Amino acid sequence: MKYYIIAGENSGDLHGANLMKRLITLDNQAIFRFCGGDKMLQQSDNICTHVKDMSFMGFIEVLMNIRTIKANINKVELDIEEFKPDAVILIDYPGFNLRMAKFAHELGIKVFYYISPKVWAWKESRVKKIKAWVDQLYLILPFEEAFYNTHNYQAKYVGNPLLDAIEDYKLSEKISLKNSQNILALLPGSRKMEVSKILPVMVSAAKHINNMKVLVAGVSSLPKSMYQSAIDAGFEVIYDNTYQLLNQAHTALVTSGTATLETALFNVPQVVCYKAHPVTIWIAKAFIKIKFISLVNLIMDKEVVKELIQNDLNARKVLEYLQPITEGESRTKMLNHYAELQKIMGLPGASKRVAEEIYHDIKN
Repeated sequence: MKYYIIAGENSGDLHGANLMKRLITLDNQAIFRFCGGDKMLQQSDNICTHVKDMSFMGFIEVLMNIRTIKANINKVELDIEEFKPDAVILIDYPGFNLRMAKFAHELGIKVFYYISPKVWAWKESRVKKIKAWVDQLYLILPFEEAFYNTHNYQAKYVGNPLLDAIEDYKLSEKISLKNSQNILALLPGSRKMEVSKILPVMVSAAKHINNMKVLVAGVSSLPKSMYQSAIDAGFEVIYDNTYQLLNQAHTALVTSGTATLETALFNVPQVVCYKAHPVTIWIAKAFIKIKFISLVNLIMDKEVVKELIQNDLNARKVLEYLQPITEGESRTKMLNHYAELQKIMGLPGASKRVAEEIYHDIKN
């Protein structure tokens, strides 16, 4: 069967690749066409658009790249029409993917959405679009199922694919999760905007940590010059191997996003950092209706990890909240919360469950 998969960001690329692996085990005649990244390219070389040309975050960045986004929409719509897939599988990336859901639905193609748009945070009206255009929605956050039930839509919680990715990493590397006593990991994100605004603050704080080796998680898709502040400070940049870094890390500074949950699942105490264009923050405060920005706190529904946002993100405050979690009671408390989080998340297997559901649905 023919599968068209759209992942517009690095995290979606990871989950898309794992889903492709599972589909191949079920369907030995699977043919893929996709928008994704390097991990999906390891499963198939039949790519339409790379995530590096699609990943724009924040209202200002989207406006600045609106022509590129429109060109990508037109390109992918034409590509879907020419490929004639049995199913379109959308992974997060809602602004773009909901447009693709409508387009595929109107062509009579089955539409599966893996990883829900965060409609519980803002743009709740998008639920109507999901109900109209998506044949089945698969959820990866435990609290989302109840939200969709209130809208009379039967979305399915399948577990979180990060558990699969981490389990696969442990099996492939034949390791157990044992953290170092002297590594501070800096995870500044994978987008230009994030790295340019957040990494210098992380570096400024890390310079004052004398008893720890500082390692930076880099992505090779960004210019090496983006990491110059870390290089100038004498810190090593580890490219495209965040899990190896987290497996070694004792403590971390992490840009808000999927990485906050990954860091928690690797049992690394962290401080969450975020900074964006002031207009983006102003709009977010006006429309987004959630108490926290990190997935760890959202899932636990309480402050487990400290979040430093915008003007609060400075070297002094980073150090203020980083020092207590390097040892002692605050560190133990956070690790105990992580244990609770793991129980809530459940067991690995999300990718397998979704692949089986999609395959059997379109086969029948």
